[in-house]
Amino acid sequence: MYSEMNGKLIIFSAPSGAGKTTLVNHLLKTDPRLRFSVSACSRPMRKGEIHGKDYYFFTPDEFKRKIDNDEFVEWEEVYPGQYYGTLKTELEKTWNEGCHAVFDVDVIGGLNLRKKFPVNSLAIFVQPPSLQELEKRLRMRSTETEKSLKKRLGKAEKEMSYAPQFDVILVNDNLEKAVTEAGQIINEFILCQ
Repeated sequence: MYSEMNGKLIIFSAPSGAGKTTLVNHLLKTDPRLRFSVSACSRPMRKGEIHGKDYYFFTPDEFKRKIDNDEFVEWEEVYPGQYYGTLKTELEKTWNEGCHAVFDVDVIGGLNLRKKFPVNSLAIFVQPPSLQELEKRLRMRSTETEKSLKKRLGKAEKEMSYAPQFDVILVNDNLEKAVTEAGQIINEFILCQ
């Protein structure tokens, strides 16, 4: 079983569209000490996604059974009937490889992980320059209806109120600068003990 002595957790959380996934992908390519922690979810697989690489995809019933079997480090019902979580086996695998786990999770999931691993976690909140910029980024994706866009922006505003509870607030107004800053913060965290 896992313990806090096995490795560290680097948690990236942000409102949808703030750029956390882009940051995480850059860092994973450049730092061999880091491994992506694949989350589990109960939403349907999207075109191009791969089970076990993008997410572990389960039906809502399968996900609930895993909750009942205590198979998650943390989990949350993000939207009604849509569950997301971190499988214990994912952490074990990363730490057994001698690496540190990197998470790309929603804000509540990030705070839950930080609470569960207060000593070995670094929680980074990726903040967009403004809600207006966030709306622009989400519109540029062309994946949202007006209704879903309003829902995401409402959620984003609430999520931004949680930023002070994170160890670091990283404003993503310039990707290159944000990647450099994140890399420095992570390196210091890994090296300190």
